[in-house]
Amino acid sequence: MTGPADSSETLAAQWDQRYTEVMPKVPSIDPNAVLIDEASDLEPGKALDIGCGIGAEAIWLAAHGWDVTALDVSHVALDRAAREGRRAAVQVNWVHARLQDARLPVGGFTLVTAFYPALRHSPQNHAGKALLGSVAAGGTLLVVHHADVDVEAAKSYGFDPADYLSHDDVAAMLGDGWAVRVDRRRPRDTPAGAELQHTHDDVLVARRLR
Repeated sequence: MTGPADSSETLAAQWDQRYTEVMPKVPSIDPNAVLIDEASDLEPGKALDIGCGIGAEAIWLAAHGWDVTALDVSHVALDRAAREGRRAAVQVNWVHARLQDARLPVGGFTLVTAFYPALRHSPQNHAGKALLGSVAAGGTLLVVHHADVDVEAAKSYGFDPADYLSHDDVAAMLGDGWAVRVDRRRPRDTPAGAELQHTHDDVLVARRLR
């Protein structure tokens, strides 16, 4: 179900607050190791980075020849990302929007990435449909979630995992039109989270066949 708390303005304010609180604790923006492993051998094309945060993955892609669109609901995160992009001397199209609200071309991207996405469930599954619909025929979908999430701990930080699309939810959406290449649990090089509780990721890599 969705309601007032799910409005784009409310979500933007919530994420702005979170990024304002955590930003001083994030001195660097190293890209996720999964991206480097999975994208290094791909032919650069148009890439979409969903929930780009402070821009580590989008900047890495742009530096490696990709035409990148990166979106996030937080102005605070995007301002930091844009500064980092200028510092790295790369061009990225930074978009302030939720995935389901963004005006994106259907099937417009040869690589779509989502690292630890906060894509909410809805009766019509708008976010999930937008996620899959943005991938071009022959393109690659790369989605990374935290594995082994402690539900009660997550709730204490204001997140109920049941409200969001999980790794299994995304995997279940992939039908005959997809070839899943990677669907596995992977240890992180460096634990993440306020208490370094995230030691493993669930990684999904799939190619759209048509």
